Amino acid sequence: MDDLVFLFDVDNTLVDNDRIQQDLREHLEESYGRAARERYWTIFDELWAEFGYADYIGALERYRAEKLHDPTLLRMANWLLDYPFAERLYTGALDAVTHVRQWGLPVILSDGDAVFQARKIERSGLWKAFDNRVLIYIHKENELADVERLYPARHYILIDDKLRILDAVKSQWSERVTTVFPRQGHYAHDPEILARYRPADVTVAAIADLATLARETLVSS
Repeated sequence: MDDLVFLFDVDNTLVDNDRIQQDLREHLEESYGRAARERYWTIFDELWAEFGYADYIGALERYRAEKLHDPTLLRMANWLLDYPFAERLYTGALDAVTHVRQWGLPVILSDGDAVFQARKIERSGLWKAFDNRVLIYIHKENELADVERLYPARHYILIDDKLRILDAVKSQWSERVTTVFPRQGHYAHDPEILARYRPADVTVAAIADLATLARETLVSS
């Protein structure tokens, strides 16, 4: 059993996922037209409502089924899978991981599909940076027992841009977890979300600020 395990989210915590989505929107419109862009994101939102996670490849498959005789769509998947994710790491993200490694074990705890999310973590360099300690679930807040089985610890520190996730994990682990809220990405600035959920134990403006915190700030909060 480790004394401390640091659980890092990926999207809008370590990687600027809002920027990736914006790049995808621009690519779809430039390469396939506005109607294609709008239809893809409509399907994407439908899948989000259906499954509860971002399914970029699934949305593409459904869109392709509607446009089965358009061979140009076959290159859309290549663009997604070959995207330069390493360029979208937040400034100081890897420094933050290095900083906390002196006190405990860093682990990625992400939601997502088994193809695109894994590809993002691999190509961004995060898989290597975390020494292959990568967990990807559909609803990670419902998989805490599995997290404990794989990475048992006396105390967990969860770093995530979504207050909903931080709140849900805090409700289950209580004093066994310190929740850290980097205010990055659109969820972290949504006033409705901020009003709905309890504040995190620790709030930082950016993931890079994690590297400035002392151990006592994270463990005693």
